[in-house]
Amino acid sequence: MQVALINPNIVTQKGDFFSSGVPYMPVTLAYLAAVLRKKVDVQVIDAFGEDPHRMSTRGDYFVQGLSIPEVVRAVAKSTGHIFTYAGQVVSHVLHLDMVRALRREFPSVPITVVENTQSVVAYAVTHVADDFFSAGATYIITGEVEPRAKQLLEGNSPADIDGLIWQKDGKAVRNKKSLYLANEELDRLPFPAWEMFPVQNYWKLGYAHGPLTEEKYISILTSRGCGLLCNFCIVPETNEGRWRARSAKSVVDEMEHWIRIFGVHEFHLQDLNPTTYKVRIAEMSKLILERGLKVSWKFVAGTKIETMDKETLAIAAKAGCTYVSLSPESGSPRVLKLMKKSFVHSYGIEMVRHMHSLGTTTQACFVLGYPGETDEDLQMSARYCYELAKAGIDELALFIMTPIPGSAAYGTPGLTNFKSIDQLTFSPWWRSDFQKLQRLRMKIYVKFLFWKLFFHPLKLLRQPFYVLTGRFHTKMEQVLFHGLKLWMMARQAASI
Repeated sequence: MQVALINPNIVTQKGDFFSSGVPYMPVTLAYLAAVLRKKVDVQVIDAFGEDPHRMSTRGDYFVQGLSIPEVVRAVAKSTGHIFTYAGQVVSHVLHLDMVRALRREFPSVPITVVENTQSVVAYAVTHVADDFFSAGATYIITGEVEPRAKQLLEGNSPADIDGLIWQKDGKAVRNKKSLYLANEELDRLPFPAWEMFPVQNYWKLGYAHGPLTEEKYISILTSRGCGLLCNFCIVPETNEGRWRARSAKSVVDEMEHWIRIFGVHEFHLQDLNPTTYKVRIAEMSKLILERGLKVSWKFVAGTKIETMDKETLAIAAKAGCTYVSLSPESGSPRVLKLMKKSFVHSYGIEMVRHMHSLGTTTQACFVLGYPGETDEDLQMSARYCYELAKAGIDELALFIMTPIPGSAAYGTPGLTNFKSIDQLTFSPWWRSDFQKLQRLRMKIYVKFLFWKLFFHPLKLLRQPFYVLTGRFHTKMEQVLFHGLKLWMMARQAASI
């Protein structure tokens, strides 16, 4: 039997190059390819990765990669099952159009939509199941895909597959989700099948989700899920507060594998919360040092810094950890309680100061505009940004809160005037208070540059060099390059 795995295009909201248009490598799909190819003939079609330098315009969005007709034509006529990847919420409408086109060309072939459970820019697809079924999907897999996809292809009854959404008498049936891969099961999974994906085209872009310092990189998942239950995040629904981790040996084995296969020495850890168990991070670091691996590894997706300590950060830095993203979310304890997010502000300052002394590049992420947040709360966030700048933080990421399907905040009164869920990026221009929050966001960014110049002038003065050489130490440097490149591709597309 032959199956096709399809990664839809990367979509960028015009004017928002920080929270959309990010070329996330489809780790979930790469794991699925690795698992399925042991049983069936697998074809991978990465609509973005096949031609990421090609740009088209779609309303308020830029789309990179193959056209939908090209994707459909690429699917082998002998295909017996098609899997499409719901990787990012901003791609939702395009994804629906792709499913419609596939259904027209393959009227009798099952089409299964795969949920992305390991990213905060994804969405819980159970909330949009009717959209996908109307477009022509046969099944929707919620939760971790590897065991569920295998059961589906083995012919198990849909009613018996954990977490599957299917149709009975024209209505969606949502099977209870209780299956989560345990630590030892994650270790037994084969490494993601990146050799089946056009990773060279990702590298040629010159930018990534994390700041790209080397010419090549690989995204790694060292753990799955997150134990926190933040109201603004989809992860409490997609993972139900469960955190599971691969062993330190498994992670370092994977690094060594990609060094051997691709000559890659830079690794971007895409985990939702990789540092939950600091002993594991220390063990990873010791193994890297014992094996003499010359690697750079980065926590690029935000982590809970209170789970780390000075000793662990020090050995991680010695072993090649060069970038740590942490997530205060707000400078206001009152707003943190509204969010159901815990963060110790004083400890965050202490750890940033320590990482600055180690030479580790750091990022702090904030959510602005959470329901119930006051002007005073926003000013507390601005003041905490100042304290972080003084301690040595290298960059800020200020996101405007958006109610993504699956988050507890989805459906919040006053935050429902969007027309389509692909508008639910972290620059939600449809919010009535967006301009106010956008002005504050830009004001903090500008002030941050002055604070950085005052407290740590060498850090700021080095940044133009990093931008010009394309060896980025921060995402802020990379965004300048990313935005310019997208603008150039968009102009080229308009002239054709």
